[in-house]
Amino acid sequence: MLLGCALIFKWAQSTGSFATGYRRYSSEPQLSSFVSVGVAVKVSLANKSPRGPVSRRQILRNTLSAHAWSNLGILVAQTKPLTEEPAIATERKSYPDGRPSTILRLDAMDTGPIIRHGQGPSQCDYLGAREAICFRAHGIYYLHYDGAGPTGWRACLAVSRDLQHWELKGPVLDLGLPGSDDAGTASSPWTVFDGKWWRMFYVGSRTTSPAPNRIPAVPYFTLVAKSRLPEGPWEKQRNVVPFRTKAGTYYPDTASPGQIVKQGDEYLMFFSAAAFTEEPKRRLLRTLSIARTKNLDGTWEIDPLPALPQEHQIENSALYFEASSRTWFLFTNHVGLDAEGEYTESIWVYWSQDLNNWNPEQRAVVLDQTNCSWSKRCIGMPSVVPVGRRLAIFYDASVTTSGNMNRDVGMAWLSLPLKTPK
Repeated sequence: MLLGCALIFKWAQSTGSFATGYRRYSSEPQLSSFVSVGVAVKVSLANKSPRGPVSRRQILRNTLSAHAWSNLGILVAQTKPLTEEPAIATERKSYPDGRPSTILRLDAMDTGPIIRHGQGPSQCDYLGAREAICFRAHGIYYLHYDGAGPTGWRACLAVSRDLQHWELKGPVLDLGLPGSDDAGTASSPWTVFDGKWWRMFYVGSRTTSPAPNRIPAVPYFTLVAKSRLPEGPWEKQRNVVPFRTKAGTYYPDTASPGQIVKQGDEYLMFFSAAAFTEEPKRRLLRTLSIARTKNLDGTWEIDPLPALPQEHQIENSALYFEASSRTWFLFTNHVGLDAEGEYTESIWVYWSQDLNNWNPEQRAVVLDQTNCSWSKRCIGMPSVVPVGRRLAIFYDASVTTSGNMNRDVGMAWLSLPLKTPK
């Protein structure tokens, strides 16, 4: 969820071991025409980047037809076959602890902030607006974001019909009772529709840092609420436990929700997993993994191995399927490290034609300080929604260097169809 704000709050007693295993089958996805639910997407760079001309053609020769994933509403672009083009290569960035970086780029075109913190009702986001998760239903864009307010971090709602003018509705989830799994936060919700019910899988934590910031502390849990309507009201399902953190695994300290897609009769959630090491100087290792279920009201089975290496230091997921090349694009938040400590540094993307198997070497930077027009340091969690011939990327950042607080919601674009770098 949060970079592991948690790093400064609690040390885990167990550790997850590094593994790069990948898992089983890859049945073809089913497409239908429905609504679109928040997915991570990116848009190819237009003619130029902040660093100069780009060697990629930006003209699409065909009209995109929007479809949606069966029961989920994840839009995909139906276009001519995708051809590989070289991405922009840059110097490899180095980190004090040697965590991996990448030289490949698929630059998004940034448009700057779209929601400023402090504008929500009843001071619900006066300390920050972050973790923007957007989806479209019935012609309306629904954007949930974490509002840092007087009582803590809560999921808030903003709605728009044009992605330019937003109506801020305020919190949609209350905090739980003291000692409950969401007493500290009820935030970062990923939404999925099964044809009858909307379900919101959200992050819970029991404790936070002191007021006023009230930053949620690990462990982070995955909890669920449901509604008949995409805007709510939402009823928490206290009797449903999707999955939990587990000692002795790669997810003892974080098992928080992410993008959900349906493959055959099974739902796959790309969730965030994290574990503290047992080294003298402990650090939090972050990665993505897959949880599976055939029943959204039941428990989920977690893959025995993560989808990507823990050393990559990534968290939060958003998926987009490029139909023309039958390629999945997995957008995620990379956690960097400098003299001031760890921080959410950039948005990365991985790609694969098999939803269940990901090559860790196939990755590129989408958005960082070189092409974000306003961030002074941090760039937070991505989500994506296809809009005509472009993919909208929602993220959070700050005009200050204040870390987890005082963030605003921004938007960037990539051109469709998405092209994989060589």
